Amino acid sequence: MKIVNKSIVVLLLAICNLTMAQKVFTEKEIHIIPKPTELVRSEGTFEFSAQTKFVVTDDSPKQSVAYFLDQFEKASGFRLKRVTKKSKNNFVQFIVDNKMAKDAYSLKVSEKNIIITAKSSIGFMYALETLKQLLPVAIESETVITNVKWEIPTLAINDKPRYQQRGLMLDLSRHFFGKDYILKTIDRLAMHKMNVLRLHMVDDQGWRMEIKKYPKLTEIGAWRVNQEDKAWNARAVNDPNEKGTYGGFLTQQELKEIVAYAATKNVEIIPEIEMPAHVSSAIAAYPELSCFGTPIGVPSGGVWPITDIFCPGKENTFEFIENVIDEVIAIFPSQYIHIGGDEATKDHWKTCPHCQKRIKEEGLKDVNELQSYLVKRVEKYINSKGKKMIGWDEIIEGGLAPEATVMSWRGTKGGIEAAEQGHDVIMTPESHCYFNFYQGPQNEEPVAFNAYLPLSKVYEFDPVADAMSPEVAKHILGAHANLWAEHIDTDALSEYMLFPRLAALSEVLWSTKESRNWEDFSARLETMFRRYDVLGINYSKSSYLITASSKVDLKSKNVFLSLKNEFPNPDIRYVTADKDINNKAVPYTNPIEIKETTLIKASLFKNDKPVGKTYIDTIKFHKAVAAKLIFKTPFNKNYKGDGDLSLVNVIRGTKNFHDGQWQAWLEDDMEVVIDLEKNQEIQQVILGSLESQGSGIYFPTAVTVFVSNDGKNYTEVGKIKRAFAPNVNDELLDFKVDFDKTQARFIKVVATNLKKTASGGSSWLFADEILVN
Repeated sequence: MKIVNKSIVVLLLAICNLTMAQKVFTEKEIHIIPKPTELVRSEGTFEFSAQTKFVVTDDSPKQSVAYFLDQFEKASGFRLKRVTKKSKNNFVQFIVDNKMAKDAYSLKVSEKNIIITAKSSIGFMYALETLKQLLPVAIESETVITNVKWEIPTLAINDKPRYQQRGLMLDLSRHFFGKDYILKTIDRLAMHKMNVLRLHMVDDQGWRMEIKKYPKLTEIGAWRVNQEDKAWNARAVNDPNEKGTYGGFLTQQELKEIVAYAATKNVEIIPEIEMPAHVSSAIAAYPELSCFGTPIGVPSGGVWPITDIFCPGKENTFEFIENVIDEVIAIFPSQYIHIGGDEATKDHWKTCPHCQKRIKEEGLKDVNELQSYLVKRVEKYINSKGKKMIGWDEIIEGGLAPEATVMSWRGTKGGIEAAEQGHDVIMTPESHCYFNFYQGPQNEEPVAFNAYLPLSKVYEFDPVADAMSPEVAKHILGAHANLWAEHIDTDALSEYMLFPRLAALSEVLWSTKESRNWEDFSARLETMFRRYDVLGINYSKSSYLITASSKVDLKSKNVFLSLKNEFPNPDIRYVTADKDINNKAVPYTNPIEIKETTLIKASLFKNDKPVGKTYIDTIKFHKAVAAKLIFKTPFNKNYKGDGDLSLVNVIRGTKNFHDGQWQAWLEDDMEVVIDLEKNQEIQQVILGSLESQGSGIYFPTAVTVFVSNDGKNYTEVGKIKRAFAPNVNDELLDFKVDFDKTQARFIKVVATNLKKTASGGSSWLFADEILVN
């Protein structure tokens, strides 16, 4: 009897243990971005309940704990208490260790408690950001989510950042962004363990900071004539007498509130006040700051070359700069002030009597040394106020200011040169850190700067080159992303350009180089996407998109279509014709051979379901495929397309005019004769064209088609006209010329170039294919 009872007890205990079995987290289920320096997982979980206590005995964690508890209450519905004495279990304890680095932390999770150790508020905040990422994504919710088990895996994390400068620049000048969006951005920087927000508040197109001593900077300089219906680089020069209505600025009170809030998130706000160039907005307000005092309007779009710049020959220029710096310093406690120093076209300085007098008096060699004089003098003033100066890598030219920190944007060469001279450097090369570049196939993306920076390329970046010596490498402080806003005019679009590329850069700058792995990061990113969804962040899904490239066999006239994706070993599947991609797709393994006009649909698959936007394209065969072409005026040597037969190779170009499929003519008309080798019945000719007015590319104003049987005598059979119209977008358009059925061997296609733009520049005409049906 006793034996039976004992067996029953053992059986009941086993059943109970099975029923109460805790979730076992695998390594692949821990999705922290950026990846911690050291993480050791163990079996077991810690579960938060309404009885969980936060044990806080020092002031340093209090602010971050308050934010965490507020968010936990919003998402879970129960308020966790902060106490000063720990109980036996079910608590989160904060311990100060003065021996640790200021931004390092230790996070130890057992089944009974969580111990967080750090030296300062910075480390405690980063630990709690990690804790949030260990919790279910529902922790990000602003409303109560029921039926959530608030448990995390037992583990030990020791973590610290690799670089001290982990930043983002928001351009407020080209398009203005207000306080609320900046505050949101600060939250998201902290979430990704980024610690610097640079505010680009001065540029040609707008002055965005209130300066009380110079009220015209915001009365005039903050507003421009509204030309938002035109492409950025195709906007007309404004009359200085015409009142601007488009723009905005931040008051000093708003900036103080931004700085104060950033401090609670351990984010340093660095002000960026450009000089001597990129200051048309200041000169529009105070023309006397330029060499000749000529009135100008605040530009509504791109300015090149930048000749309306500060005059360093006048003392009132330095008086203005110093007064502005005084007000900037009063608002921003940052150790740095960024003064720009880039892209100054010094033509006016060469003829300005004030500048020439300064060059002579100071014993300077030329205008490059004059810029160095300005930079060094401004740096001396900034240093006298206990601050450090940052400048773009152009400040190296003519001699580098003694204690300047260089921000290297034209690649990394300037940064390396400055580091070799003993200067601190922040890397921000266009190639990896300019988030205003396209991040996916251009046809599927909103208008951006015409260059390509996908998520995977951001992740490849490393601020320190392998060839650097340790002595040089120690001067590399880190890196910043730059989001220039020529094409970004809404908060949602700004978010789209930032995320998830900011997540990739955060890991580049925080995690050890050895721990970074693209496949591992890609897997963790899926959970981050779900967090973005809960937070309402309008992130880009471009990394899911399929991109295609094609090759045509000119002998067989067959096309071979290749598909790829950013993710490693992607599960790409496709269908042809009108098949349903959800249940008829077949795996893509090799280039797809296409022998006739075919509709292709393809997608990345995860868990046997398509994700992201489906790639759809029709490969159109026509009667002129691989036919001989005769050009009256050769295409431009910079845009050769895919060779002499590019216009009849079936492969279409994209909105990216550097994709290798476009042929182009500058001012000249396109006139091409197609030899079909024998008479054929035809009734339609289609010319594919591109317009990108910001890049000087315009649709033809007319397309005319002629036919001939002998190649000598031609008859016009059709013409289509299209008058110039302002167009802010990049756009693809097929010009279709229909006519009565006719027999012909030779077809002459003439596309009429606009020749001159509204601003007087030369116009490009681009063509990718001539289809004959």
